[in-house]
Amino acid sequence: MKNYKSQLSADQQETLISVLKNRFESYPNRHENIKWNNVQEKLESCPEKLWSLNEMERTEGEPDVVGYDNKTNEYLFIDCSAESPKGRRSICYDRKALDSRKEHKPVNSAIDLATEIGIEILSEEQYRYLQTLGNFDLKTSSWVKTPDEIRKLGGAIFCDKRYNTVFLYHNGAESYYAARGFRGILRI
Repeated sequence: MKNYKSQLSADQQETLISVLKNRFESYPNRHENIKWNNVQEKLESCPEKLWSLNEMERTEGEPDVVGYDNKTNEYLFIDCSAESPKGRRSICYDRKALDSRKEHKPVNSAIDLATEIGIEILSEEQYRYLQTLGNFDLKTSSWVKTPDEIRKLGGAIFCDKRYNTVFLYHNGAESYYAARGFRGILRI
C-alpha cells in the first residue's frame, strides 16, 4: 500500500483551518468547554496532522472537534457529516475481504483507506458517542472496528441510526454497498 501523505501548503492550511473554525462555531454542542484558540494553536503546531484532516474533509467527512483527552493532551476530531462520508462509501471492510472477492471488487477497503488517510476507523463505543452529539447515518451506515473473534470468522460490523436508536449489525466483511462507508477519528 502506498503512502501519499504530504504536507499542505500555507494557503491550504489557512483554508482548512478556516473551514474547521466555521464548523466549530456552527456546532457548539459538540465541544462544550473547548476553546477554538487552543484548538487552532494545536493544529498549527501539528502540520502533519493537517494533511489527514484535509483528507477527511476532501472525502466529505466534515471533521469536527468532539472532545479533549486530558491524559494525552489531544483534541479528538471525528467525521460529523450527516451521512457516512460520500468519498468513503462502496468499500468492503479490510484488505483480506477485498482480496477474497473474485468479481466486482470495490476500489478499496475501510481499514486500508483509513490507514492511507492517517486516521482510525471508529469503534462501536466512539460511534455511539458521536450519536449523542446529533443524528448521523439516518440513511446510510458506517463500518466500525470489528472484534478479532468476529473478523476471524469472516464477519464485520457496522452501525446506523434508525427509529431514534443506534443499531449494530453484522455482514460478511467482503460485502459493500453504495450507502455504507466509514467514519474516522484523528487525535491531535
